[in-house]
Amino acid sequence: MAISIDNLRKGKKYKLTNHGETFEFQVLEMPTDNEYRVKDLLTLDTFLLHDLLKYGRGKDFDLEEL
Repeated sequence: MAISIDNLRKGKKYKLTNHGETFEFQVLEMPTDNEYRVKDLLTLDTFLLHDLLKYGRGKDFDLEEL
């Protein structure tokens, strides 16, 4: 069951599935503009969560806590 992006918490780990791709990440920063800075748990790269959702939400969109 998908949770809302508004429910993300700093330090928690999540799994995002969208458009056939799966990402596991940890929330590093939560600024007020809803541009969450996250760290990929596999590659340890940091990026904005908005970059994963900029092409919209697919039919398979799912966000869950690990």
